[in-house]
Amino acid sequence: MSLRPRRSALYMPGSNNRAIEKARSLPVDAVILDLEDSIAPEAKAAAREQVRAAIKAGGFGSREVVVRINGLDTEHWLADVDMVHAVRPDAILVPKVSQAATLENLASRLMDLGTDHKIKVWAMVETPLAILNLREIAAVARDSETRLACLVIGTNDLAKEMRARIVPGRAPVLPLLINAILAARAYGLDILDGPFNDLANPQGLADECAQAHDIGFDGKTLIHPNQIAPCNAAFTPGADEMLQARAIIAAFDLPENHNKGVIALDGRMVERLHADIARRTVAIADAIAERGS
Repeated sequence: MSLRPRRSALYMPGSNNRAIEKARSLPVDAVILDLEDSIAPEAKAAAREQVRAAIKAGGFGSREVVVRINGLDTEHWLADVDMVHAVRPDAILVPKVSQAATLENLASRLMDLGTDHKIKVWAMVETPLAILNLREIAAVARDSETRLACLVIGTNDLAKEMRARIVPGRAPVLPLLINAILAARAYGLDILDGPFNDLANPQGLADECAQAHDIGFDGKTLIHPNQIAPCNAAFTPGADEMLQARAIIAAFDLPENHNKGVIALDGRMVERLHADIARRTVAIADAIAERGS
């Protein structure tokens, strides 16, 4: 089993060359070069050219390079996609995907351009309509031409649209987050949690990362480099978790257990589904170890 860790994905304004240069050395799994929210309308073209140059220059190592384009309801998205086609980052992040047709329209453009299939699509879930249409949005992954690989929750926009408060524990939006995780898992997608806003509250960040991991997210989007280490720690299997996972795998690999669905291990009953979970845990840990961070 080969997996790509997506524990941490850091937003970087596409217009900030200094920040992008710093991103090449940060211990982050993915760098999201933003052409949307962080860029003023009059600066879009310049930011696009800076992102083009940064990706062509390379130097991001094993970090996944993602470009957040402008929405398909804007005048900027076609030029953004043309740039992505030319420089071939790892993925395109599409904002405000509220219906499946948005991803289908992007797929048509990528097909027309003959864009490299290695470039994947990530979709932002950040509107009430997106939540209502989650099943249809995630289901487009069944068509390989859409390239859909990951959902990204935009908690700030979602809370704004809901008129909900962002509070510790996130009770107002927690059911929506879990619903999004279910949609992602139903169609074999990764899913990333939204950012934590309070940069002066490291304990709050740690708590929210732990919650995100507990409910099933693969990682979290971040807004500052100081958030990377605690986020990576929360989504990296711990030593005890690894010992338990390897023990479960070893037990089911014994010849006498090959055909058993349930076995006893250290005084408790363990099902074969736990072996599947354990193998994924080990695969993620191995992939993280290969990254060296």
